[in-house]
Amino acid sequence: MMNNGNMKRIFCLLAVLFCSFSIFNVFAQEEYATPKPGEGISAFLERNKRPGKACYDKFMELNKNRLRGKKELLLGVKYMLPPLGNGASEATSPTSAANKKRVVRERLFGKKLAEVEVTSDRLQGACFYVVSGHGGPDPGAIGKIGKVELHEDEYAYDVALRLARNLMQEGAEVRIIIQDSKDGIRDSRYLSNSKRETCMDDAIPLNQVARLQQRCVKINELYKKDRTKYNYCRAIFLHVDSRSKSAQTDVFFYHAPKSAPGKKLAVTMKDTFESKYDKHQPARGFQVTVSARNLYVLLQAVPVSVFVELGNIQNAFDQRRFVISSNRQALAKWMTEGFIADYKSSK
Repeated sequence: MMNNGNMKRIFCLLAVLFCSFSIFNVFAQEEYATPKPGEGISAFLERNKRPGKACYDKFMELNKNRLRGKKELLLGVKYMLPPLGNGASEATSPTSAANKKRVVRERLFGKKLAEVEVTSDRLQGACFYVVSGHGGPDPGAIGKIGKVELHEDEYAYDVALRLARNLMQEGAEVRIIIQDSKDGIRDSRYLSNSKRETCMDDAIPLNQVARLQQRCVKINELYKKDRTKYNYCRAIFLHVDSRSKSAQTDVFFYHAPKSAPGKKLAVTMKDTFESKYDKHQPARGFQVTVSARNLYVLLQAVPVSVFVELGNIQNAFDQRRFVISSNRQALAKWMTEGFIADYKSSK
């Protein structure tokens, strides 16, 4: 028979073990991480192996004091991650199971990023036509860093894919008009050049008018059906400008003349970009511009459209806006936020 002394020692040992386990469990669940430049909440959680709306909602709850009502991450700030294991099970409890979002698969993003978790409904009911400039036999503007050539169509396409993926994460339907079956989203500084791009599987003609007409016809065909299902349809044309090497430029937004909703969208994009520049580069003095232009695609595309010049591919400073992948991601993220603001104000 066990005496009272032994029983007390066993009881004390069990108490110590229980406390140790409890302390370990608490600390094991508290994990922090810092975002990368241009990284949104959804991408941040995906990188930290916590995709899905349940983890998104849990993250917003855990970091409400750090976010202060905003849905934007700040560089250098440590954010608490939703717990894995038991904590993850809690995040996907029956209460939140009804709100579980779907997964969209898009092979154009590449094998690693083909599956897109829809983590928000902020763009639900919206449809977008994302068009990167040039492509196929036409590389567009060509810049150089040393002996390396930078082709406009490759960098515009990478930003277009990133934008399309961001829009999908927000619940939008997205039509990627210019496509490359191989490239996917790339993080390299120097994007390899090719002539594989198609207009949704149709070969892209070299003739400029025929090339522009082809993509507008495709957009208008899709829009004819989409307008009956979606209450907000917008087209965006992404290009990279080419000027003298000394001409450092900001982002330009163009809209069709006499298009009030097109002008409104362009101004909303401008305001979004300026607010980002003021926050991240307050001493830079960026001057984002909006103007009406009689560009072929703006006149021929039926949906409300915006044409974006992302910078000067010849200028050494502007080139950093393209060759650094996090900057390409930031461009996509800011355009997404511009669309969200415009969509919200259109309801």
